[in-house]
Amino acid sequence: MAKKILLFLNGESGTGKSFFKENIVPQGAFHNLISATTRGIRKDEVDGVSYYFRDQDWFDSAKENGKLATYLFVNESFWKPGDKKWLYGIPTDEIYAHLGENLIYDVIQPRYTRELIDWFKKHHLDEMYEFHVAWFTTQEQDNFAIARERAVMKNDIAVRQQNTCNLDDFADSGITPNYITYPRDNKPNMDLIKMARQVYAPIGASVPRVKLFPRTNWLGKQR
Repeated sequence: MAKKILLFLNGESGTGKSFFKENIVPQGAFHNLISATTRGIRKDEVDGVSYYFRDQDWFDSAKENGKLATYLFVNESFWKPGDKKWLYGIPTDEIYAHLGENLIYDVIQPRYTRELIDWFKKHHLDEMYEFHVAWFTTQEQDNFAIARERAVMKNDIAVRQQNTCNLDDFADSGITPNYITYPRDNKPNMDLIKMARQVYAPIGASVPRVKLFPRTNWLGKQR
């Protein structure tokens, strides 16, 4: 039996990971792994669809009982007692509910990709999955124009800027990206898109045509 795909989208805020996942990947090809988080909900988000919005007590209990496959404390260096912790993690129930499907997961730092891969291996689920890692990067210096518009909590931008995704981060995590793409510069990785389409093909339906270069680029700027 052919293995399913677990596709990791790594890249800093504003590099187009969400756009790729929502607009370039054929609908139905992958299940998007939904993280739980303690951060505030944005006006365009839906609980259980965008994230599972939970409090810190839930996280503490889930972590203690092994119910989180990943655990991200992204504002740790800024956090002071009394501040709201900015926690993320993938509930194990979310994974087990979708075993046997192709999965996609987007995250900034490769160390969290490493953490999820290690969790799959620890639970012998790597026998079911191939791991593919995509790196979304940019030739521009400032990736945070979009992030500034979405800031929802204390130190939001500073936290995002600290959570880098570069060659050193991949090397430190022991991961080599399978695909590198520059969506900010309208340079999609055709091998990555081809892989996503091939994943869709066995479902039996015709693969929808994906327009790679719409009137706006991957971040919505007019071309």
